Amino acid sequence: MNVGANIEFSGLCCPRSESFVRPSPSSKTTNPAARIITLASLSPAIPDRLIGNALAQFLHSETGDSVLLVEVDDAGPAVSLRDFAALQRTLNGEFCFPEHLRHSEGGFKRLGVRMTRELSELSFVKPLLEHFRRHFRFVLLRIGADVPVQALFECLADSDMTYLFVRQSSDDLNDIDSLLREARSQFNGDCARLKTVLCLSEGERARMSSELAKKIGGPLHAFVHDCPSPAAGPGSQADASSKTLRADIRRLAREIGGCRIGLALSSGGAKGLAHVGVIQVLEENGIEVDVIAGCSMGAYVAAVWGYGRDGQAMEKLAREVEGRWGVWRLVDPVFPPREGFIRGRAVKRRLQRTIGDVHFSELERPVRVVATNLYTLDRAVFSSGDLASAVQASVAIPGVCAPVIIDGEAYVDGGIADPLPVDVLEEMGINRIIAVNTIATPAYMRCRLEMEHEQEALYGRRHKFLRALNRQLNYFAPGNILDIMMRAVHGAQLRVAEESCRHADVVLRPLAMDAHWYEFDKPCKFIAVGRRAAEEHLDEIKSLVNKRASSYEPEAAYNQLAGSA
Repeated sequence: MNVGANIEFSGLCCPRSESFVRPSPSSKTTNPAARIITLASLSPAIPDRLIGNALAQFLHSETGDSVLLVEVDDAGPAVSLRDFAALQRTLNGEFCFPEHLRHSEGGFKRLGVRMTRELSELSFVKPLLEHFRRHFRFVLLRIGADVPVQALFECLADSDMTYLFVRQSSDDLNDIDSLLREARSQFNGDCARLKTVLCLSEGERARMSSELAKKIGGPLHAFVHDCPSPAAGPGSQADASSKTLRADIRRLAREIGGCRIGLALSSGGAKGLAHVGVIQVLEENGIEVDVIAGCSMGAYVAAVWGYGRDGQAMEKLAREVEGRWGVWRLVDPVFPPREGFIRGRAVKRRLQRTIGDVHFSELERPVRVVATNLYTLDRAVFSSGDLASAVQASVAIPGVCAPVIIDGEAYVDGGIADPLPVDVLEEMGINRIIAVNTIATPAYMRCRLEMEHEQEALYGRRHKFLRALNRQLNYFAPGNILDIMMRAVHGAQLRVAEESCRHADVVLRPLAMDAHWYEFDKPCKFIAVGRRAAEEHLDEIKSLVNKRASSYEPEAAYNQLAGSA
């Protein structure tokens, strides 16, 4: 689809002046639950047929609802808008083109439609899509690169969501810039439902993602990895067999179907190792997580899991610092400690041993990392660039670790601004969220304090002597400076985290009375606590995952006619 600088956009005015909004749910001619999704390719090098077919197949299998894939291009048999115009007045609840409706092996239906540049024809796009809404729960409009740009804008105007698939090329950069400028003009600046998806070839890195982000005014929505090259042919069997490609397309299908699962992992220091136990239980029960948002230790775990390491591998990594002196491998002291006692570079190097210099765009599973801007105290959500640097910023506990500089800005622990990033997932449109909160409530801490008093009474003077000795030697001991700072941070976090819990569908609280945030030398204890919390709520998690969206039964008329065709 050539929408570059050589096209005169002044002649592309749509035959309506309405805003780019979803058709009114109050309309009696449409089903408010039905969704129309446009899949627009800006380059002939994009395997749009493969993507469209896979999306329709996954969407049907994930939701169990009816799916129509409308192929708008010049290839294959197709009907025209003039054909619909001739039939429109004679229809009495039947599907308009039953004889042209093809059944696909993936359980969805397929229909070819031709669109031209004639404005008189394009005026029938909206009635046609409204007609499709009455018969199908999901309508996918696959717009090929050869389709006139006027037809594309007509489809954009009547769609609930549009995915723009682009490649990394200067032509695509120019095209999307021109298209978005015209879209903002046509639709009164409302382009919230235009989502840019970057298609990458096998082994290709997202080298132009920052330039694309500037063009679209925000981060890229998603990535589709391992896209076949033009020479491979868009319909080859090798294309469809790519595990990464299928996983990325399936994730988009789950987004369209409203059945994505998001996992929010809280801060908590060593207590955050409980996240590993939760992940192990999810994996063992085949529970797919589409997006992870993590803060502090939760960000570290999210990065490793998003990279592709499973729960068992993460437990082995955690056990590498097991024992009395293992944790000292993570300590790189600062002298003098003006900004913090620890630089935090040792933590970053350890993470890089596992994930290397990977960027967000190269992860197997999308990850969001939360940090806090030191000087503005704004929440910062990292979704692009170097992953290890973002995690280093997210774990930089104020007063303990020195702030981390990224692009000239200083960042500290994300737990200051957002210790349990449920809201990050909500802002991404995730409506099924599992939250793992390792931050204890005041009631829990009172119980722990009572337990400590009971131990003092039980063990007497010897216990008091050991506590006093520990306080003299250990800066992290209760009552010492680092412990006081952590308690102050904790006091601000817990209420924010509790508010976040109210927005999650399932909340896990892997807590232990004898747990301390600095006990990285005891990973198995925290992992076991995480496993227990997940297993106790496993039925609740499975119920959330298996929940169907509001079902919609299409009119049966087209089924009878299609069956006789």
